[in-house]
Amino acid sequence: MNEFYELATLSFPLLFVSKASEGARAFINEPEAKGELLGCWRTDIGTLGRLLILRGFANPEDLTAERRRALFSANPFNAGSVVTTLEMDSYAPFPFLPRIKPGSYGRVYEFRTYKLKPGGLPPTLAGWEAAMPAREPMSHLVINMYALDGAPRITHIWPYAGVDERFAIRAKSYADGIWPPKGGPEQILEATSTIALPEPYSPLS
Repeated sequence: MNEFYELATLSFPLLFVSKASEGARAFINEPEAKGELLGCWRTDIGTLGRLLILRGFANPEDLTAERRRALFSANPFNAGSVVTTLEMDSYAPFPFLPRIKPGSYGRVYEFRTYKLKPGGLPPTLAGWEAAMPAREPMSHLVINMYALDGAPRITHIWPYAGVDERFAIRAKSYADGIWPPKGGPEQILEATSTIALPEPYSPLS
């Protein structure tokens, strides 16, 4: 069971999306690689020329070993010739949510990251725990997770059939008073949203 997650972001010129993706796929599947590939997406709305790679780890030691493998590689993610920026963020899942289950859930995925006020995680967790029983039936939540490094923040991932469905579901959840989680928005300092498309080999598709 995965208790830790890494969300890696690879940036590159637009013409090299496929090359970066092919390299990352090979890197993740090398014999010495640790962890489980859960999803790989290319950005479509938001900052373009990025690949988002989500992997799960059973323990922090495996996550650290895989982080070091990338850091000490002269060709990280087998895409060093085209990658301009590499970011690797460590996360833990919200404890009351189901673990990620690979499958086909939607044509587009939304990645939302909220930077939180210091001390803002406990009320955020409480609000989400109270709100999710009513929100989950409206659309599937892949995961919400809190950062273990860097600034206090959370990242949640939602799949949709398309952007029109996303707008409709979010509008209804607000109109019905189901969303946003009570006490959550007050903790947010900065919010970003990215729409990304799953790669053909992504377990989450």
